[in-house]
Amino acid sequence: MAAITQVTHPDGRVDLDDHSSIRDSRFYNPELAPVPVEKRTWSTYNYFALWMGMAHNIPSYMLAASLIGFGMDWVQAFITITLGNLIVLVPMLLNSHAGTRFGIPFPVLARAFFGLRGANLAALLRAFIACAWFGIQTWVGGQAIYIILGKIAGDGWLGAAALWGKPWTLWLSFLVFWAFEMLIIWRGMEAVRRFENWTAPLVTVGFLIMLIYVVSKAGVGPILSQPSTLGWGAEFWKVFFPSLTAMIAFWATLSLNMPDFTRFGGSQRKQVMGQILGLPTTMSFIALVAIFTTSGGVVLFGEAIWDPVLLANRFSSPVIVIISLIALVFATLSCNLAANVVSPAYDFSNAFPKKVNFALGGLITGLIGIAIQPWRLIADADTYINGWLVFYGGVLSPVAGVLIAGYWFRSRRQLEVADLYRREGRYWFSAGWNLPALVATVVGAMIAVGGAYTAAGKAGPFPTDGLIPFLRPLYDHSWVVGLVVAFVVYLILAPLSERRASVPVRVQEGEARA
Repeated sequence: MAAITQVTHPDGRVDLDDHSSIRDSRFYNPELAPVPVEKRTWSTYNYFALWMGMAHNIPSYMLAASLIGFGMDWVQAFITITLGNLIVLVPMLLNSHAGTRFGIPFPVLARAFFGLRGANLAALLRAFIACAWFGIQTWVGGQAIYIILGKIAGDGWLGAAALWGKPWTLWLSFLVFWAFEMLIIWRGMEAVRRFENWTAPLVTVGFLIMLIYVVSKAGVGPILSQPSTLGWGAEFWKVFFPSLTAMIAFWATLSLNMPDFTRFGGSQRKQVMGQILGLPTTMSFIALVAIFTTSGGVVLFGEAIWDPVLLANRFSSPVIVIISLIALVFATLSCNLAANVVSPAYDFSNAFPKKVNFALGGLITGLIGIAIQPWRLIADADTYINGWLVFYGGVLSPVAGVLIAGYWFRSRRQLEVADLYRREGRYWFSAGWNLPALVATVVGAMIAVGGAYTAAGKAGPFPTDGLIPFLRPLYDHSWVVGLVVAFVVYLILAPLSERRASVPVRVQEGEARA
């Protein structure tokens, strides 16, 4: 077989001169193929807008608001959220580099270290969690539509006959929201990008309206002076560490699959600057809005209402409710399409490249998102934080540990791109599986979440002393534990499985294309 030329451009981005020798591979389809350099056009603003759209959404608000519900004051909550997002930005940027350099999405990058078949394990782990997130976002978006229409149609809509314990009109709102999302994703990745660009400035409107309304009624003084019920002693730290882990885990999925977006990057600088300007700032903004709005809700209504849809429904002005919730609907749409459909669409396509395209992968995501019953996952703040976020963060972080160790320390940012699409190449390992990566992932996940527990007096899926009691102390730090353990285990075991490529790849220094 003839050698394939791999062109490295002056800015470090890599291109293949010809796809003809890999186009017929069962591991190739046009949507998984490397993006040609001339089509990598996303700017700093595109990435900033992407993060604005993903961060300004109802679950992000609920995440910040839940800390007030746990007893933190506004300073403690803001510090927890900001620190968590600065921490998760590090692995996110590390994993983003390969997408821009080689033009490949996350599941194809995973092939370099898990094997062409083993990458499906990493990709499907990410995909199923994204499906759950898709369902959660769709449910809260449907709730917003239900309340908006209720303000217009009256009690007949809100008090409709119950179906499976909820008004049938709520289920209808959920399905309408779901169908609209499917229409957008069916039009492909470019439609998602255009939607993100024009909704990004809009999605802040609803949250600002809610904030201004609450502050005008409650006053700034009572909000800022609300004391923490935890103090700064032992009780605070018991809540702080699992909450910090939850903040990190909230974006653990994106820390893996950002190559799905950075593969379109015009340069490394553009994607890095876009993300640095985008993630910490937008999440800090929504955190402040959520903290002040929820705190104001305590002053006005005597309780911490962590769901902004339910909080808005308590407002006395129907106009304020409708305008703010319409903006929240667009916020949720923007986030859900970018964060929870793009990745699993690629991941399902990676599992069946010749049968599942991007649009069909998005439809599969939508169907699983319904089947997972998202209304149960967000029924309680403690279940949402400790039972959902902390657990899945510990399951996914070992994958990030393997990718970082493999890309930055074993391969030293060098990949043979053509071999990521063919079974006879260097990434075939043992029948398509790289055992060191699998072992590192399993060991990291077991140690990270083996001690999963439910706090005493709380309802949850785990025993109070932990699934594996001696690992219980590690569960509050599950994301860090899983990443570090997998990182170390992979570096130790990786030399056992590395092999030379069977087909040479010529590396050529080239001119940057226009």
